[in-house]
Amino acid sequence: MNTADTTSGSLSMEEKLVLAREAFRKFRSLCFWFMREDAMIEEEDLPYICQRLRADGGREGFLLAARLCR
Repeated sequence: MNTADTTSGSLSMEEKLVLAREAFRKFRSLCFWFMREDAMIEEEDLPYICQRLRADGGREGFLLAARLCR
Protein backbone atom coordinates (compact mmCIF):
# COMPACT_ATOMS: atom_id res chain seq x y z
CA MET A 1 0.00 0.00 0.00
CA ASN A 2 2.70 2.45 -1.02
CA THR A 3 0.82 4.96 -3.09
CA ALA A 4 3.29 7.77 -3.72
CA ASP A 5 2.59 10.98 -1.85
CA THR A 6 2.14 14.04 -3.98
CA THR A 7 4.07 17.14 -3.10
CA SER A 8 0.89 18.93 -2.04
CA GLY A 9 -0.13 16.03 0.18
CA SER A 10 -3.57 15.64 -1.37
CA LEU A 11 -4.62 12.76 -3.56
CA SER A 12 -6.85 12.83 -6.60
CA MET A 13 -10.20 11.09 -6.29
CA GLU A 14 -8.95 8.20 -8.44
CA GLU A 15 -5.90 7.79 -6.18
CA LYS A 16 -8.15 7.83 -3.13
CA LEU A 17 -10.37 5.15 -4.60
CA VAL A 18 -7.40 2.93 -5.42
CA LEU A 19 -6.06 3.40 -1.89
CA ALA A 20 -9.48 2.78 -0.30
CA ARG A 21 -9.95 -0.44 -2.29
CA GLU A 22 -6.50 -1.65 -1.23
CA ALA A 23 -7.30 -0.75 2.38
CA PHE A 24 -10.59 -2.62 2.16
CA ARG A 25 -8.77 -5.78 1.09
CA LYS A 26 -5.94 -5.40 3.60
CA PHE A 27 -8.11 -4.49 6.61
CA ARG A 28 -11.15 -6.58 5.73
CA SER A 29 -10.82 -9.00 8.65
CA LEU A 30 -10.36 -6.16 11.17
CA CYS A 31 -12.62 -3.39 9.92
CA PHE A 32 -14.94 -4.71 7.23
CA TRP A 33 -15.56 -8.32 8.24
CA PHE A 34 -19.35 -7.86 7.93
CA MET A 35 -19.21 -6.61 4.34
CA ARG A 36 -19.19 -8.73 1.23
CA GLU A 37 -15.70 -9.62 0.08
CA ASP A 38 -16.52 -8.39 -3.42
CA ALA A 39 -18.03 -5.07 -2.27
CA MET A 40 -17.52 -2.26 -4.77
CA ILE A 41 -15.92 0.72 -3.04
CA GLU A 42 -17.02 3.97 -4.65
CA GLU A 43 -16.57 7.67 -3.90
CA GLU A 44 -19.61 7.83 -1.62
CA ASP A 45 -18.11 5.03 0.52
CA LEU A 46 -14.93 6.95 1.42
CA PRO A 47 -16.26 8.58 4.63
CA TYR A 48 -17.42 5.18 5.92
CA ILE A 49 -14.14 3.50 4.96
CA CYS A 50 -12.27 6.23 6.86
CA GLN A 51 -14.54 5.85 9.88
CA ARG A 52 -13.99 2.09 10.09
CA LEU A 53 -10.23 2.41 9.55
CA ARG A 54 -10.01 4.95 12.39
CA ALA A 55 -12.12 2.83 14.71
CA ASP A 56 -10.63 -0.61 14.16
CA GLY A 57 -7.56 -0.34 11.93
CA GLY A 58 -4.98 0.40 14.59
CA ARG A 59 -2.25 2.96 14.00
CA GLU A 60 -1.77 2.00 10.35
CA GLY A 61 -5.49 2.23 9.63
CA PHE A 62 -5.75 5.55 11.44
CA LEU A 63 -2.91 7.06 9.40
CA LEU A 64 -4.35 5.66 6.19
CA ALA A 65 -7.74 7.19 6.99
CA ALA A 66 -6.02 10.55 7.46
CA ARG A 67 -4.59 10.32 3.93
CA LEU A 68 -7.93 9.26 2.45
CA CYS A 69 -10.00 11.96 4.11
CA ARG A 70 -7.92 15.02 3.22
